[in-house]
Amino acid sequence: MFFSKYGKDKSLLFLNLMILTISLNNFQSWALERNLFQHKFMLDYIQVPWHFLSAPFFYAFLINYLDIYDKSRKLLKYFVVVFLIMCIAQISFVLNHSLGGGTKEELNYMYERYTSIEELISLLGSISVFAYSFYILKGKKQLFTKILTYDSLKWIYNFFKLTLLVYILWVSALAIKFSLNFTGFIYSYYPLRISTTVIIFILGYQGLRYLRILKERKNIREDLDIEQRSDKENADDTNSKESEHEYEAQFLLVDKFIKAEKIYLQPKYTLQNLSVDLNIGSSTLSSTINKNAKKSFVDYINEMRVNQAKKFLLDHKYESYTIASIGLESGFNSKSAFYDVFKKHSGMTPLAFKNNHIKKQLTDKIS
Repeated sequence: MFFSKYGKDKSLLFLNLMILTISLNNFQSWALERNLFQHKFMLDYIQVPWHFLSAPFFYAFLINYLDIYDKSRKLLKYFVVVFLIMCIAQISFVLNHSLGGGTKEELNYMYERYTSIEELISLLGSISVFAYSFYILKGKKQLFTKILTYDSLKWIYNFFKLTLLVYILWVSALAIKFSLNFTGFIYSYYPLRISTTVIIFILGYQGLRYLRILKERKNIREDLDIEQRSDKENADDTNSKESEHEYEAQFLLVDKFIKAEKIYLQPKYTLQNLSVDLNIGSSTLSSTINKNAKKSFVDYINEMRVNQAKKFLLDHKYESYTIASIGLESGFNSKSAFYDVFKKHSGMTPLAFKNNHIKKQLTDKIS
């Protein structure tokens, strides 16, 4: 993920670092269980407290993803400093006790007790950052209203639910470790390792997927804003060539307003919203659209969305963009709704439409 198309994005960078610290922590636990590190170096027992950085890296990802970095506390730098202090303190502890003598069993016990206290501090700090991150997501929505127009953040809420389970497992494992007086391998850590491995896969997939969709939607919307401003500058009364005996004046007003303002790009726009915007009764609007467009308001506006999606699908600028990004920026509220409506209006899926166009172009070139 560090070397992906969006690898230089700060939010993805911190997400990658979170995944890396979880992975290193799991690998370290496995290696210690297999006795791969012990007695191989001068520092026989050193364990890097990677778990201390996971929550701060997630916090850094979150405030960058929500684009509120300048409005949030810079917690990460404090945690990095404490992390370095913890590493130095641990090295000093090991060196001092190794030089001070004692049996190997005594040193093992002292070190397990020391790292367990260190882990407890890490757990409390991690839970605090986790709770604060959730507070920002739930209670500070006014700071990131813009991002909500691109992403409902449902996947992040689901991540919080999964992480809550991880913390419960972590608290349980550490409590058992204390109750057993730090002796023997603690099998209670197995569920914790499995759950954190699941987090790695989920974040690796969803983080890159949603970040890609977010970037694509921002690019598309910027192009649409430029196009809309240009349309308004060039608009005049001669734009509509249809005579009024074919279309009622009121329908011309409705149609021109929807197209000029690109109302169809708003997923939750309803007939009632249109009624308020034009100060025309909703029943009158419904009748006007049905009579002139020969379809309901929903089909009428969905047809515009489908036409917009077709433009995106055939535009070389967006040929590498995901179908989800194109559908969402065409005014549909979900990928599944986009597929269903597009197939209803076009008789084929968006991907089939795009592939058919590519095949036609190749055929035309050959002939």
